[in-house]
Amino acid sequence: MRIADFKCALTIGAGKTDGNSFVKRHPVFYWLIGIAIAATAIAVSFHFDNSVREFMAQHQSHAMRDFMRYVSLFGDWPSHIALGLILLGIAWIRDSKKWMRIFLAMLVAMSIAGVTGHVIKRTIPRPRPSVKTEIHWGGSRFSSKYHSFPSGHVGASTAFFCTLFLANRRIGLVCLPIPILIAFSRMYIGAHYLSDVVCAAILGVLCALLVTRLVMFPSFGASLEASMPK
Repeated sequence: MRIADFKCALTIGAGKTDGNSFVKRHPVFYWLIGIAIAATAIAVSFHFDNSVREFMAQHQSHAMRDFMRYVSLFGDWPSHIALGLILLGIAWIRDSKKWMRIFLAMLVAMSIAGVTGHVIKRTIPRPRPSVKTEIHWGGSRFSSKYHSFPSGHVGASTAFFCTLFLANRRIGLVCLPIPILIAFSRMYIGAHYLSDVVCAAILGVLCALLVTRLVMFPSFGASLEASMPK
């Protein structure tokens, strides 16, 4: 009887596991979670836009502002392109096809994020926090003063290093603080609101996923799904 009961318990346990197959076997579930998290982050960021802007304005210092300007300067897309090309050249010299593909994917993802962000800036003008105006949305589409949404710096940097993270989590995780620091610098110098950098980061992640899973490394999609709990 004990053996029979034990086998029955195993059968019931297996049945329960199969009942959770949607959660454990379908990556759509994780995409839905990601979408929910992104939507929540966007809503929260818009809510705290003015609070974060006022906080940044009240905690200014010359030394910190100069430092953040340098971070913002070197965090722009030309520096990322230069870094990507240097790394791509090193990988080519060492005949590492794997890392050549990774570095090329990083550049492609960054380019897509940059172009997409630029189109959004022109389509949906938004005054920067440093611009004194009564309007919250709208303005000249050709003036950089109204190109606050989204942050081009953050979008490009996030796409660049998120692609590296998807390719090599250990190295990518070490580099992820870079786009976070760039995002903070853009808010500190009054170039962007919190929602600008949050939406740009989400755009960068989407571009990294697009390039990694669909364009450059379609096999990575299978590997990412395989790494999910089953």
